[in-house]
Amino acid sequence: MNPGTLYLIPAPLGLGDIAWTIPSAVRQCIAGLSHFIVEHPKTARQFLKQVGCALPIQQISMEVLDEHTRPAEFEKLLAPVLSGHDTGVLSEAGCPAIADPGTGLVRLAHQKNIRVVPLVGPSSILLALMASGLTGQQFVFHGYLPVEPDRRTKKLVQLEKESIARDQTQIFIETPYRNQKLLESIVLACLGGTLLCIASNLTLAEEFISTRTIKEWKHALPNLSNQPTVFLLHG
Repeated sequence: MNPGTLYLIPAPLGLGDIAWTIPSAVRQCIAGLSHFIVEHPKTARQFLKQVGCALPIQQISMEVLDEHTRPAEFEKLLAPVLSGHDTGVLSEAGCPAIADPGTGLVRLAHQKNIRVVPLVGPSSILLALMASGLTGQQFVFHGYLPVEPDRRTKKLVQLEKESIARDQTQIFIETPYRNQKLLESIVLACLGGTLLCIASNLTLAEEFISTRTIKEWKHALPNLSNQPTVFLLHG
């Protein structure tokens, strides 16, 4: 039996009109699936109801892949695909396997000759870069920076130096409830002329995207507490 296809499904970045972020043809593809690997079943069910699945939600198979999933469990998660069932990988928000669980699962799928298909949908990283006005020719996504203040400051100084030396945009994120501490660290650690783009609540009604120098941000720090945000730095 030929294996099924593993579809990587970008999820909306928050509550809003799903038609704004997930194309109709992609929603039709998702609606036809009966097997899913999800980060959180509750929010996955909410998303699938919005999509309008062909099957009742109770009849849809869901397996969990989150930060606690061990690599030894990946093969079991892929069992339905290897049995011929097309399966969707669904993250909590944004794109599977980018700053998100799923990379190891996708790698194993390739090793087992499973077809992997990334579907079109929102990527907060690319949306932020597009809107920042900072260079898109050279950029690096670093994921989460160190939480400890001293290590975080050293990392920010290092990223700023690399940005200046390589004409490179540095992109990073933080857990939303720690965003304000990270922003305060950025304006203390970086040079006044360095550019910082703050991109919050992307694709949502409360969307905020602004690029200013560190010196300008010091005079008017926004409140980013509990606001999903992407930070982009260019020296």
